[in-house]
Amino acid sequence: MHFKNKEIQLQYQGFLKTKSLWINTLYETIQLNDLQSNYDKSFKVNIHGNPRLGKLVEQFVFNQFNTIETITLIAENLQIQDDKITIGEIDCILLQNEKPIHLEIIYKFYLYDNSVGNSEIEHWIGPNRNDSFHQKFEKLNQKQLPLLYHKKTIEVLESYNLNVNDISQKVYFKAQLFPHLHAMKNEFPVINNECIEGFYIYEEELNLFNDCKFFIPTKHNWLVQPHYHVNWLNFDTFKERLTLFLQKKSSPLCWLKKNNGELFKIFIVWWS
Repeated sequence: MHFKNKEIQLQYQGFLKTKSLWINTLYETIQLNDLQSNYDKSFKVNIHGNPRLGKLVEQFVFNQFNTIETITLIAENLQIQDDKITIGEIDCILLQNEKPIHLEIIYKFYLYDNSVGNSEIEHWIGPNRNDSFHQKFEKLNQKQLPLLYHKKTIEVLESYNLNVNDISQKVYFKAQLFPHLHAMKNEFPVINNECIEGFYIYEEELNLFNDCKFFIPTKHNWLVQPHYHVNWLNFDTFKERLTLFLQKKSSPLCWLKKNNGELFKIFIVWWS
């Protein structure tokens, strides 16, 4: 149990260090900011079972907000139903400085591939190419945020003594970004470049790092900042384990330790 608690604290610290995917406003979609920096940085909620990463991140967000004096949580994971059929969920209703906000929470890992789409927002894709920043942004603005104005949502809000016309909408959209190894020094004009956490390589480029050590964290530990206290794999052992991922068309996030002790987060992708 002690190890699990320590692991969750490391995940939480990684979450807190992750930056917002853009600064302030992107195409009228507003990031939540003005968060106090002098709040308690420890995670104090008991996590039961093994929630998927998105649900774990929501708990991290709620824990963070509960330690910020200017924020009051009104409702979390608010199910909106029409005759017992769920039509959607509002991630969070909160007060920031006494002003009500509908907040949607997103945490993503994106890689940059300029062969996909025609704009920067389309070039940022999921590690397995089955989602993208563009797709998520469209869903946010066409489905998730408009849910606030559904007549059934308005009824639910009234039970909290909230008028929909008084509520502003924001997102808490954090991301870890990974350009290709050879694009690490590029500047990306749309996104917050402080989100860049590492790089990705293709399988055939792995030999560039044949004198390095490797570690493959679990999905929840993708949040964690790389550190030395893990069981590092040598190149040959790592390649064997990596094959199991790539054969399943799964691009794992890995930690890379160079001979000089430098640590990196990298994705090794099955596609090229």
